[in-house]
Amino acid sequence: MPILEDERTRRNSTLQVDRRSRILVLLDERGSVSVQQLCALFGTSANTIRRDLRALTIDNPVQRVHGGAVLRRGRSYEPPFAMRSGKNLAQKLAIGRAAARLVKDGDSLALDVGTTVMDVAKSIVGIQNLTVVTASLHVANILADAPGIRLIISGGIVRGGEWSMIGHIAERTLRDFRVDKAFIGVGALDLNAGLSEYNLEDALVKRVIIEQAAQVIVTADSSKLGHTSLVSVAPLSVVDVLVTDSQASPSFLDALREKGVEVILDS
Repeated sequence: MPILEDERTRRNSTLQVDRRSRILVLLDERGSVSVQQLCALFGTSANTIRRDLRALTIDNPVQRVHGGAVLRRGRSYEPPFAMRSGKNLAQKLAIGRAAARLVKDGDSLALDVGTTVMDVAKSIVGIQNLTVVTASLHVANILADAPGIRLIISGGIVRGGEWSMIGHIAERTLRDFRVDKAFIGVGALDLNAGLSEYNLEDALVKRVIIEQAAQVIVTADSSKLGHTSLVSVAPLSVVDVLVTDSQASPSFLDALREKGVEVILDS
């Protein structure tokens, strides 16, 4: 009986984590949710949903309101990794595949942090004689056993939740490597403001990666384009290639091309 009880507890815990992650994604997409909507979606009681919403207010910019919850956000708001990883999945996968086609046998690469760059990492598995430098433990986990890939992890301070390596150790290590191509994920990309991020420490690491790369390739889904985040990373002039999805504004992409950025769509 205790074994069955333990299994039931583990299963309920897994369902709870999944449900709360999906609620965060819904909040990011809609800005607000109601208890009634969530009960119908998940087939759970109102009390369960209210507990979920209370829990989400602790470490996320979620505010409880009568009958539901709303998302509070500004330029400094960084959506949690669980929220970002569950958003625009098809576009990110296609972007990752399109970006991976730029990689050739024998290349040296720097892979940045972020959910889209993770899909690049998944898509380069199978390419031979690569050296990959990364400050992302998510990327490292994907490539650790990939045949034909020599993996170098920057070290540094682990940023909780993001699994990114930050701080002077990460920056100093990354300065030791000159790579052929850097794949960069960004919080936002704007024609005038260039590349920007939510977090200063991640932005500092990105700057080093960009400085050390012969070619800078930004991977960003269309929701990132035409916006700015809190911390400036680099001007648009550092970008050689943008890989994005076909939902991006044609006029925005034309403006990028006029500024000398090659644009590759996921299709």
